[in-house]
Amino acid sequence: MPPHSPRRRWWRRVLVLALGLLAAALLVVAAGGVALQVEGGGTVPAAARGTGHDAEWLGHAWLDGRKRQSDVDRLAARLRHTGIRDLYVHAGPFRDDGSLDPALRPKARWLVTALHRALPGVRVQAWLGAHPVPGQLRLNSPRTRAAILVSVRQVLGDGFDGVHYDFEPVAEGDADLATLLAASRRLTRRYHAVLSLSASLLAPVPGLATAIRALPGGPRGVWSAGYLHRLSSHVDQVAVMLYDSCLPTATSYAGYVRRATGLALRAVPDRVALLIGVPAYHDRTACHRGNAETMAAALRGVRLALGGRPQRRFGVALYVDFAATAADWASYRTDWA
Repeated sequence: MPPHSPRRRWWRRVLVLALGLLAAALLVVAAGGVALQVEGGGTVPAAARGTGHDAEWLGHAWLDGRKRQSDVDRLAARLRHTGIRDLYVHAGPFRDDGSLDPALRPKARWLVTALHRALPGVRVQAWLGAHPVPGQLRLNSPRTRAAILVSVRQVLGDGFDGVHYDFEPVAEGDADLATLLAASRRLTRRYHAVLSLSASLLAPVPGLATAIRALPGGPRGVWSAGYLHRLSSHVDQVAVMLYDSCLPTATSYAGYVRRATGLALRAVPDRVALLIGVPAYHDRTACHRGNAETMAAALRGVRLALGGRPQRRFGVALYVDFAATAADWASYRTDWA
């Protein structure tokens, strides 16, 4: 190819444009990180504490036969004097066609009965989800959404007090999830059951979501406050999962939680219970650094955002029971509950 051919010049322009976009994305991320570092500072208000509307995610071992009554008794002893009032018990995942395998939850009826007996007033929800990505669950299929509703009726028939949906990743603005939630709400109302939703990361700085998605390995399920508002209008409860943020320090992570919690408080209607998902797990991944995304840092960010006692149904949700350490529980009890 001649050194000054039109094709070579075109490829050079594409390369320069790509490098420019990457540099801009890095600058936005860097500027956002500095802002969040500042947000994570300050004095935590003493009045910003839990008011008894917290939750915890429980793993699949509670339904597949690995847990016994003695495990329920130990769980009840741990939770009895906390603010945890909802338990999301993993009862899925959905098959690609939206159905559920009943063999995944042989102990469902036993567990719900045992937990109701041990922890009166605590709601036990079926935690259901899947990956709505090409080649797997297709939320844009009416047949798949209809099968999901059949699955919801099945778990409510097992005695669960509600359904907690967790679909990841869902792109910003996806209309199919809103359609499913509206249909699910009509169904759960007939059963006098709760409909709950796990919400994705919120973009705390203008332009940051787009910039992060442009980086290799960045999280794809980053939502705007407007999309969170749209979805939460169809449910009774929202748990915003504010972890796996890719942030490198505890202070910047606390700043992110502070900013995102503030956005969620404004976006989620007052009639809908709002919970902030906080990390009680310690895997090290590209987007979760155990020394940064700590229970203490998350609770600091939540309390900074509140400024005082919550004026609505508000709490935190701990992820997840089988990974939580004694230090996680000590932080939850001391800093929040």
